[in-house]
Amino acid sequence: MSAAVRSPRNVKRTISALFRQAVDDTPERVWLLVGERTYSYAQAMDQIERAASALRAAAVGPGDRVLVTARNTDQYLLTWFALMEVGAVQVPVNPKSSSAELAGFVQQAAPTLIVTDEDLAPLVGDGPRVDIGEIFEGAPDGRGPANVDERDVAVMIPTSGTTGRSKLVMQTHLAYVMAGEGFPYWLQLTSDDRLMTSLPLFHINAPAYSTLGSVAVRGSLVVLPAFSASDFIAAARRYGATEFNAIGAMLEILMRQPPLADDADNPIRLCYTGPSPDRERQLEIEERFGFEIVCGYALSETPYGLVWRHGSRPFGSLGSARQHPDLGHVNDARVIGDRGPVAAGEVGELELRNPAIMRGYYEMPDETAEVLVDGWLRTGDLVRDNGDETFTFVGRKKEVIRRRGENLSPAEVEAALERHPDVAEAAVIGVPSELSEQDVKAFVTAAPGQTVDVSDVHAFAGRHLARFKVPRYFEIVDELPHTPTGRLAKHRLHVERTREEVDLG
Repeated sequence: MSAAVRSPRNVKRTISALFRQAVDDTPERVWLLVGERTYSYAQAMDQIERAASALRAAAVGPGDRVLVTARNTDQYLLTWFALMEVGAVQVPVNPKSSSAELAGFVQQAAPTLIVTDEDLAPLVGDGPRVDIGEIFEGAPDGRGPANVDERDVAVMIPTSGTTGRSKLVMQTHLAYVMAGEGFPYWLQLTSDDRLMTSLPLFHINAPAYSTLGSVAVRGSLVVLPAFSASDFIAAARRYGATEFNAIGAMLEILMRQPPLADDADNPIRLCYTGPSPDRERQLEIEERFGFEIVCGYALSETPYGLVWRHGSRPFGSLGSARQHPDLGHVNDARVIGDRGPVAAGEVGELELRNPAIMRGYYEMPDETAEVLVDGWLRTGDLVRDNGDETFTFVGRKKEVIRRRGENLSPAEVEAALERHPDVAEAAVIGVPSELSEQDVKAFVTAAPGQTVDVSDVHAFAGRHLARFKVPRYFEIVDELPHTPTGRLAKHRLHVERTREEVDLG
C-alpha cells in the first residue's frame, strides 16, 4: 500500500473506533510484536475484548479513572485499548516510581481500579487492584465498545514535575486519533512499514505516534522493553523494523557505540526525532546507519506541534505546524515575545492552536489558565521564527539564564559542549553570582574511553560561543539525571558550590 488509510469522515475519532476499523480491514495482518509473541489485528482484538470484559466485571465504566503501572509489554499495551473500549480514563504511571510517588498518584487520581503486576503490587498500597495477567483470562462478554465522545478524556498523562503534585494532562480521544492519523502522513509511511518503539508507554509518544500510527496505516508495531544502545540496531534486524522514534540523547548514545562495518546494513529507513541535530551531525548519523531522519516537536499538551514538511530538509529546525491528511489545515503556530508577535529571526515563546490541545490539567484550574489562553496553548518553549513557517528550538522559557545583562539558552550551550569529542553529554544551569543575576555552570560526562580536560572544553566553548555564554563553572560527573522520558532532570542538579567543580572565572 502506498499511502495511509484514511478514516471515514462520518466515524467518531475515538481510539476504539480507530482500532476496530483496522480489524475490519485487515483482521489477519500481523500487528503487534513483543518479545517472542506476535498478534494479528484480530488476535489483539480478542485479547482487548477479554480484558474489557474483566474491567467491566470489576465495576470500571465510562469516565472512571484507572491507574496503570505501564511497563512496555504486550499486556499493558492491550490493557490501554481495553480501557478505551470500556470508556475509562487511563492514568499511566512510571513503573519505576517509588512507593511514595505511587501513593501520591493514587491519592491525586483517586482511581476506581489499579492495574499492576506481582512485582509492583506491594508499592501501590491497599486500594482496589487487579493483576495485569488476570484480566486476560476470561471470555469476552460481547458488549462492544462504550459510547464515548471523541472529545472525552482518554488518558491523564503525568508530566515530569519538579516539586509537589504532578500535572495530569487530560488528553482526549480526538488528540490521540488525530496523532495516529497524522503520523504516517507526516513520515510518508505505508502498510508495509513496521514501526519500532522503545519509548515508555506511560508517555504520549509511543501510544499516540508509534502505536496508533501503525494502526491508522494498517502497518505493524514492535514494542521493546526499553532502549538499549548495544542491541537497538540488532533488534531492528530481528524484527524487520523500518521506522523508529527517538527522543533526547538516544541518537547520540547510538553514535557513541563502537562503529561496525555493517552499521548501515539494517532495515530501518526512517527515524523521527526532536530536537533536531545540526546539519553536519544529522548527515553523519544518517550516513553511518543508513536511515533518514525526520525532525519534529510536540508535547503532552498537544501532539500537534511542528514537523518537517514532505520533501524539505530544514536542518536544525523543528519544521512547520503539523496538519491533518484529511481535515487539512487544523493547526496554527505563532511566536510571541514581550511585546507581541515577533519578527522573522527573533525569539519568543511558541504558541499553538489546534483541536488536539488538552482539556487542561486535572484539578488544577490556575495552572491550566496559565497555559490555555483564548484557544492558544502557551508551550513554555522558546523558538526562533525563521520567517519561512519553520521554527528552531532555543530552550525552555523557564530555564533561560540571565547573565551580564544578556539572556542565554542552556540548550545552545549544551549543544556546543557536546560537540567536543571528549564530552558525551552536558547539562547547563544558572547558579547564584556574587555580581547579581546568574553565572553559568556546566555538568559534563565523558565520552566512552575519554577523559575530560576542563580547560580544553572551556577553550573549545569559547571558540564556538559568545563570551557571556561560556560557562564559568565546570563539574565532571559519572552520569546526569534524566526523567523517565529521557529529558535532563535539571532540578536534581545542585546549584551550590562543590569541591568537585572547577572555577574558570
